[in-house]
Amino acid sequence: MRHRTVIMYVEIGCFVSCLFGWILVSSTLAIEYWTWSEVSSVIITTSNYFSNLWKDCVSDTTGVSDCKDYPSMMALSGFLHVTRALSICSVILGFFAGVLTLIGMKCTKIGGSELANARVTFAGGVTYLASGFAGLIVYSLWGNKVRSNFVDPTFSAQKFEFGAALYIGWGGSLLLITSGLVLSYFSGKEGLQKTSSSSKKSLNQPYSIALAGSRQTYMKPNSSRGILMPTLIQGSKDGRKTNTTRPTRTYSRDDFV
Repeated sequence: MRHRTVIMYVEIGCFVSCLFGWILVSSTLAIEYWTWSEVSSVIITTSNYFSNLWKDCVSDTTGVSDCKDYPSMMALSGFLHVTRALSICSVILGFFAGVLTLIGMKCTKIGGSELANARVTFAGGVTYLASGFAGLIVYSLWGNKVRSNFVDPTFSAQKFEFGAALYIGWGGSLLLITSGLVLSYFSGKEGLQKTSSSSKKSLNQPYSIALAGSRQTYMKPNSSRGILMPTLIQGSKDGRKTNTTRPTRTYSRDDFV
């Protein structure tokens, strides 16, 4: 199996993994169970409290649930603003990363030359990495807040636990990071090495200088050998071509008789 075919299959696998990771991260924005808490009463009924980035909800064993959106955006805490912004940035970056990777993959043949495809795929892999890290920061910050409130003995309000959205988000973020890292490694190795090799060839390419009718070819000296000064070749008077005039002979009419 050729090297290009192996790289193509690696790109397809990484793209599919990143796509699943992006879907998991995007689905957490609509999931209501970021945090949840269960409160039992003397009666058989049990109340469940859960919340996410957008609203707080409560439900009981009878199946009745009620949700309330956060009343004012300006009255929200800075923590909630940061988590909202990072989660939305993660989804947007994942979308653009998918577009770049789809254009630059070897199996699509949309980007153009092999070097251009490798560079576009490398940009898509780096964007996937940024998307994964943004999502990982969101879920880690949220989980750390829930944990710190739960273990704090001085916290008198209702304590919550990790919801299903955090675990889904962690899994999706890890898929984005690992697959984006592999994609960036292989595509960057191909695209950046070709760029460096072409620049080295252009630096070591010989050039010619014509002086006084002669032609001398000089190689650019390497930095390890020191600086070599090219010697100038001066044309001598003896080496120059001189135009000689041949004497013309005159013929008379009697010579042809």
